[in-house]
Amino acid sequence: MENWLIYRGQGEPDPERISRLPAPPRWRRFSGRPLPDEPPPIDQSTTRRLGDRAPLPIQDDEALQLINAALYLRRPLLVTGEPGSGKSTLAHAVAHELGLGRVLQWPIVSRSELQQGLYSYDAIGRLQDAQLAHQRRTGGYPATDTDGAGRGDGGEAADDDGIGRYIRLGPLGTALLPSTRPRVLLIDELDKSDIDLPNDLLNVLEEGTYRIPELERLADRPEHRTVRVLDDDGRRVPITEGRVTCSAFPFVVMTSNGERDFPAALLRRCIHLKLEPPRDERLAALVQAHFGAGADEEYDDLVRHFVESDDTGDLKLTDQLLNSIFLTQHAVREERVGRNEIADLLMRPLDRRQQR
Repeated sequence: MENWLIYRGQGEPDPERISRLPAPPRWRRFSGRPLPDEPPPIDQSTTRRLGDRAPLPIQDDEALQLINAALYLRRPLLVTGEPGSGKSTLAHAVAHELGLGRVLQWPIVSRSELQQGLYSYDAIGRLQDAQLAHQRRTGGYPATDTDGAGRGDGGEAADDDGIGRYIRLGPLGTALLPSTRPRVLLIDELDKSDIDLPNDLLNVLEEGTYRIPELERLADRPEHRTVRVLDDDGRRVPITEGRVTCSAFPFVVMTSNGERDFPAALLRRCIHLKLEPPRDERLAALVQAHFGAGADEEYDDLVRHFVESDDTGDLKLTDQLLNSIFLTQHAVREERVGRNEIADLLMRPLDRRQQR
């Protein structure tokens, strides 16, 4: 059964495996012409989560099949589960193993809007720069146009570096840039969003395209037909006629702690994966990834203290275990009594009802 798996959850990088992904189904094919630039390599955000060793393996065959289904079908993966179950880490593990470069991250808050994920336009900065440039030339301030940009004596925008200097693509907008290999996009804690954002995402994720109206209005001018803008990686990328259409649909991981329900229209466009908290081999691999080979055995007393929550129903996070092991290394070393005290201090249950 492993022959069809592109992502295998073993942690060993194999960038060539993504090239064995078959062509998408007809209803998930997009027409963007791939850009020549390769994405930047994974960054500290990934290494912090995965540690120095191979990342923790996925815990079961069903999870692996759902992850690969999202890759094959070019559909977003909606990952739910308790805090600390590895939802966000999953996106980094896929990018690391398949060599897909830096993970694009969009952390969601209650004020997040679709355009923030796609792009931002600094109209005020453009206006200020135009006014300063005009003042240097003439000693006075120009009138402003409806775009918020200053106009020079000839009626054209006084924009020495072009409008592209004031447009920056967000993580979602960058993920949809046309490329030969899919980017990995993490939309973190979507359940924290305003009620409208999941619905607003529908069209973009279904069509794989979006418009930048500020560039569309200039597209009839030959010098502005193609404009280079900054993407989320800090690179200059060309946008033609104010429209972005993907080529390889990104691997989109949307996480949720289950604090709200999502509209049925979004759910039917996603592959749903529920992650269980790391236990047994996954927990041992996590400890070894951050503290070296054999660390799970060296700190077996702390690991056992952590997994006792399975029996009591207390909510504990893997961060609490990692913090306890780290502090033990520097504070008590071999003193078992001190280790237990640290475990009791740092691995308190988070369910307040248990603390009353």
